[in-house]
Amino acid sequence: MSPNKVDRTKVRKLTDLPNVGKAMAEDLRLLGFSSPEQIAGACPFEMYHRLGVITAMRHDPCVMDVFMSITTFLNGGPSRPWWEFTEARKAAGLGTVEK
Repeated sequence: MSPNKVDRTKVRKLTDLPNVGKAMAEDLRLLGFSSPEQIAGACPFEMYHRLGVITAMRHDPCVMDVFMSITTFLNGGPSRPWWEFTEARKAAGLGTVEK
C-alpha cells in the first residue's frame, strides 16, 4: 500500500502495510509471515538474507529498503516510502551492487 494511504488502526493484512503490494506480500509469506503483527521485531536484513536463501536468488537491494520500512512502521515508526531507507542501508554498507 502507498505509505501515504496507510492507516495504522486498519492494518490487518500484509498488503495493508506501507510499500507492500501483492508481490511483496508473497515474499513475506515465503518468509513465513501471514499477518503484519508477526513481522514486528523482525530484522529486515535477516529477512532479506533468508528470502535470498529460500528463493535461491539475489534480490534487488531495494527489497531490503522495503523490509526496513515495514519493520520500522510495525515497531511504531511513521509510514514512509521505501526509498527513504536507501541511504541508511547504504551507509550501513548493506546491499551495495557488486560488479
